[in-house]
Amino acid sequence: MAVEAMAAASFVWPTPRSVYLHVPFCRHRCGYCNFSVVADRDDLIDRYLDAIDCELASLDRPVVNTVFIGGGTPTHLPPVALSKLLAIAKQRFQFEGDVEFSTEANPEDITAEKLDCLVHHGVNRISLGVQSFNDDKLRLLERGHTGGRAAAMIELAASRIPNVSIDLIFAAPGETTEQWQQDLSTALSLPIQHISTYALTFEKGTSFWSRLSRGDLSTTDEAIEVEMYQAGRRMTAEAGLSHYEISNFARAGHRCRHNLAYWDGQGWYAAGPGAARFVGGRREVNHRSTTTYIKRMESGQTPTAESELISPLQCARERAAFGVRLIDGVDIDAIGRETGIPIREACSDAIAGSFAEGLLEEAGGRMRLTDRGVLFADTVASRFLG
Repeated sequence: MAVEAMAAASFVWPTPRSVYLHVPFCRHRCGYCNFSVVADRDDLIDRYLDAIDCELASLDRPVVNTVFIGGGTPTHLPPVALSKLLAIAKQRFQFEGDVEFSTEANPEDITAEKLDCLVHHGVNRISLGVQSFNDDKLRLLERGHTGGRAAAMIELAASRIPNVSIDLIFAAPGETTEQWQQDLSTALSLPIQHISTYALTFEKGTSFWSRLSRGDLSTTDEAIEVEMYQAGRRMTAEAGLSHYEISNFARAGHRCRHNLAYWDGQGWYAAGPGAARFVGGRREVNHRSTTTYIKRMESGQTPTAESELISPLQCARERAAFGVRLIDGVDIDAIGRETGIPIREACSDAIAGSFAEGLLEEAGGRMRLTDRGVLFADTVASRFLG
């Protein structure tokens, strides 16, 4: 349409101020995991570090204010390799102001030496893949730690790093709401500032998907899953955490700035196997295979496997879709001003339908999910995408 053509001609894409680095190495691939991960291939670590350094060398040291090192398991790297990766991040980017410097970790991989390494390089936020404190549930999820180990490592991490976040999974096969509430109770008794909670999903290509297809595993009844989710909202609120995004809860001043940059469509750099970036209106995804990624970097080829140029209309739709998942909602009109797209008109069906069903409301200039709408966030978001 003419409006979109005009927007495309005048729109200036925001300069990214965030970077994600993907570390593919793990001790074991959990049955539910569909990320770009390799297990038992520590022989590739040195080549991987050279490859990601080579990929980042082409960026000319851009300025960033959030850095997120994820995986995989970054803390699976031996201390020397972990130190080298963190040094690469600081060498290839200019850290601006009060940088949020996050790394993911698993309880079984944390040691005092690795925490020393993280602190030495300025990491100020750690996200622990706890998933549960229930040992039976942890075994079912194929995790490599016990509940006791997870609690101890949270305490240890909190003694060195000021911002500790944990991931928890609910709706595991056979799990009851009472068991989930016990997980939450344990988590909320520990020195954490942020919790992300996710219902277990069965992704095609994972061993859990195969086991589900064979009848070896079963999904949780939807009503029980909703009950668990609502228990999480209630218990975190009672403990003083703010529910700020569908799956995320934080104490005051500890919302994940890196993820907020994603959800606000600000663009981000990314490197490593399977890493996805959004720079200058172009979305690119690297090869998921770690060996393919390394070989391509070693031979001077691009690591990119997929590339798509996003239009201002797509950008506006995506910003609305991600923004509506924020509990505070999204300023639809601001998106329109910034992209040049009349977003209320472009998404009129999505907006009208969701309002009619009582899933959306508007207050204080922001469009947000109702209490009922929070339970249908994915449905509402998909409508904005068209």
